[in-house]
Amino acid sequence: MKYRISQEVKESYLNSLRTIISYPSVLNEGENGTPFGQAIQDVLEKTLEIAQEMGFQTYLDPEGYYGYAEIGQGDELLAVLCHLDVVPAGDLEDWQTPPFEATLKDGCLIGRGVQDDKGPSLAALYAVKSLLDQGEVFTKRVRFIFGTDEETLWRCMNRYNQIEEKADLGFAPDSSFPLTYAEKGLLQVKLHGPGWEDRPLQAGHALNVVPDKATYSGQRLEELLPVIEQSGVNYTEELGAVTVLGLSKHSKDAAEGVNAIVGLAESLSLIQPHPALLFIADAVGEDATGGALFGEIKDEPSGTLSFNIATLSIDEERSEIGIDIRIPVLADKDALVERLIELASSYQLGYEEFDYLAPLYVPLDSPLVSTLMAVYQEETGDLTPAMSSGGATFARTMENCVAYGALFPGALQTEHQANERAKLEDLYDAMEIYAETIRRMATKND
Repeated sequence: MKYRISQEVKESYLNSLRTIISYPSVLNEGENGTPFGQAIQDVLEKTLEIAQEMGFQTYLDPEGYYGYAEIGQGDELLAVLCHLDVVPAGDLEDWQTPPFEATLKDGCLIGRGVQDDKGPSLAALYAVKSLLDQGEVFTKRVRFIFGTDEETLWRCMNRYNQIEEKADLGFAPDSSFPLTYAEKGLLQVKLHGPGWEDRPLQAGHALNVVPDKATYSGQRLEELLPVIEQSGVNYTEELGAVTVLGLSKHSKDAAEGVNAIVGLAESLSLIQPHPALLFIADAVGEDATGGALFGEIKDEPSGTLSFNIATLSIDEERSEIGIDIRIPVLADKDALVERLIELASSYQLGYEEFDYLAPLYVPLDSPLVSTLMAVYQEETGDLTPAMSSGGATFARTMENCVAYGALFPGALQTEHQANERAKLEDLYDAMEIYAETIRRMATKND
């Protein structure tokens, strides 16, 4: 790295990161009158407090949806788009260390949010702290926008964009280096159908996560067990229940995971042909690209469609399948929806669009992409090209913004998984990249 962060700044960063990791900022909508939960409100206020101590001017939305910290002068606004909410920890037995304690082990910091997105967000914030310590003069206003609803419906940024100033340019430290210039469209839907007389079934905990466990404890367990055994899936049996085991991945990488809900549905549907189970087993199956539903959907800028059966619930009254779809930037979203509605209806399932985020595309030859790529290459010597992604970052909420770090090429991607971790030196290296980037884009430099 060419730009160097002082040891003092690194130590302050680590202490602050440990603090904000300690807040279990998982969605708990409406808790204590907050929009998304008390822990989310608390971590937002704490982060603004940290920024204020650095010299930033801060603002907290009166409704609690977002906050921002700003420094510098000038007409142009450079936004750094961050989020402080995290996905649930999941099964605590799968964690080697407490998820909401930032634990340093073998050079890695372990904890929920270390990679997504508290670690990178604070790395960018402390990059500005380093610039301030060195007396840099800001010729643009640099505004850190802290969202609180990124893992669900992005209501925080919807509110921000309704009432606040838009950025002229910016980046989200919430992806991978070197840079993501295209992000697939994100469609989240729910399919509603009839209930059943069996015991309630609930599997999956978030729409953007491939479920790694799906448990059945119903009345037909004895019939199910030999079918499960013959299916070849991994499973455990205990206390009157069978649990199919999969491999959790972010929904954008669904094809790399193993979907436990699909594994359970394929066996359970053979003895209990409920419409929701049949849809999952027969219409979708194990193909996480949606090929059975839509045929092959892919394009050159952003790759192949991703289709994740993320949640399943069935009780006496109703059933619901939660689905996360990452749509290539050039694909026809309306045509895909029409096909999904048609097929779902043949299984007695009604369609509900839960959320949709339009795709992101910033040309490779744009000044923003060119500058960020130049900084990354100069700081690292790495010539990895800019990329497209199935992920969804806040970069797509504003014009002329891209996703920029903080995961380095070849690094282990653990976001949304148990034992989420990041190499501490990688976080420090990201901080140095962010410092040089912001210095070049927003200060009076030679």
